[in-house]
Amino acid sequence: MSKTIAIVQARLGSTRLPFKMMLSLHGKPIIEWVIRRIQKSKLLDGVIVAIPDTKDNDLLEKFIQELGVKVYRGSEGNVLERCYKSVENESCTQIVRVCADNPLIDGHEIDSLITFFEKNPCDYAYNHIPINNNYPDGLGAEIIRFNTLKNLYEVVDTPPHKEHFLSYITDNSRMFDIKTFDPLDKKLHHPDMRFDVDTFDDYQLLCMKDIDIDISLQNLIKLFMEKAS
Repeated sequence: MSKTIAIVQARLGSTRLPFKMMLSLHGKPIIEWVIRRIQKSKLLDGVIVAIPDTKDNDLLEKFIQELGVKVYRGSEGNVLERCYKSVENESCTQIVRVCADNPLIDGHEIDSLITFFEKNPCDYAYNHIPINNNYPDGLGAEIIRFNTLKNLYEVVDTPPHKEHFLSYITDNSRMFDIKTFDPLDKKLHHPDMRFDVDTFDDYQLLCMKDIDIDISLQNLIKLFMEKAS
């Protein structure tokens, strides 16, 4: 039987938007939005937030632990190592990688990703970015088997691929079987929409929208369509 763990990659030291994880979005820090929305998944067996072991991330660790979520601390620059070590002893069969830049990530779409991965054997599957699919940007995640992650940890030796967790797979796509898919609900087919928080402008846009931490994707899409029209 498979065991699936989500790894949330997070830190406070963002250069484009410092302290991003603790910025308040409608009364709750962004990292809480990410965690609470992930926890709506029915197919995940656990969530681990992998953060740097630098002192300026002590506050982030304390807050995440207060939410009752496990924290692993490791190398700031070698994210591949940090993420591998976070699940090394979890006896999991597959890993869902979540970027903490996505406060509107959806637990149902994580479940869609897990289901797709289990029904369509491949090395790597994704629904977090609109490349070869009709997903909005920032609502999904990436998934690989633990054994694939272990192999990456053992063979990857270039700093850029250590810093950008799964980029070795996407940069060497001929070596891997990569798959993606469209949202089951056609109302979500909006690859033109983007919900990442990378800059202050991204953050300000979401602050100005009438959203709450439990908003459904259907209502989110409807809200953004109304404002755009």
